Amino acid sequence: MTSSSPSSPAAPALSLGSRWQQFYQLTKPRVVQLIVFCAVIGMALAVPGLPTGSEWGVVLAATAGIWLVAGAAAAFNCLIEQQIDAKMKRTAWRATAKGELSRAQTLSFSALLCGVGSAILWFWVNPLTMWLTFATFVGYAVIYTVVLKPLTPQNIVIGGASGAMPPVLGWAALRGDVGPEALMLFLIIFLWTPPHFWALALYRTEEYRKAGLPMLPVTHGSEFTRLQIVLYTWILLAATLLPFLSGMSGWIYLFSALVLGLGFCTYAWRLRRNYSDELARSTFRFSILHLSLLFAALLLDHYLMPWMG
Repeated sequence: MTSSSPSSPAAPALSLGSRWQQFYQLTKPRVVQLIVFCAVIGMALAVPGLPTGSEWGVVLAATAGIWLVAGAAAAFNCLIEQQIDAKMKRTAWRATAKGELSRAQTLSFSALLCGVGSAILWFWVNPLTMWLTFATFVGYAVIYTVVLKPLTPQNIVIGGASGAMPPVLGWAALRGDVGPEALMLFLIIFLWTPPHFWALALYRTEEYRKAGLPMLPVTHGSEFTRLQIVLYTWILLAATLLPFLSGMSGWIYLFSALVLGLGFCTYAWRLRRNYSDELARSTFRFSILHLSLLFAALLLDHYLMPWMG
């Protein structure tokens, strides 16, 4: 049996394209795309109407910088969790888990992305956005991955603060500050993260158990986790109404938030009453759709409501 540890014999040389694909996958593209999407929404909401000519330059630079630093954090996560990834079916294919990329290669790649992204944010956006983005990198790659995830079943709750930062970063990029509107968007993602991730953890419980990670379904069981998902989805629904109640958004967003929020609550209730792995998968997939459409509705509302009002 061949070993997947870093000390394994070197694999046959890969083509440049194949090697590039391995590095690219370390950045967790689908996750980073959602992060960048939420950051761009934060940028759009930070200014009335469409960005001006100079603001478009900031939008492009901020998008690139946030994308690169988020990719660096994802790659660093793959490095730290190399042995854990090798034990889990959904992550065992990663080049780090298979020993096809060395620790030095992965660390250098992560450092390069973080350095370039931070430089872009510092010189072409503003120092506040750079420091907030770097703090997000440390929060996810170090505090969550190294400290919280292996030690406490509340890892995803506490660590969710890092994942909730993208709209704050986007807002800071265009406004140079962190306003209450940005904090409302932060709160929405912060409350969305636990039910989203716990739905995944429910149908991956045995994998997490074998990997030795104290995820909530492992430490407290399926029934308790499903109850927490129900509670969080209702609290999340209430939080999604804040942009409307504060005057930040209008009726388009309110209607979308209610439909999407009640849909998420329905999935959670069904999961609580009649559990199945397939329903947990469906809940996890809907949670991604929920957040994407919710922020898209914010954007649509931001540009259409002035015309309709």
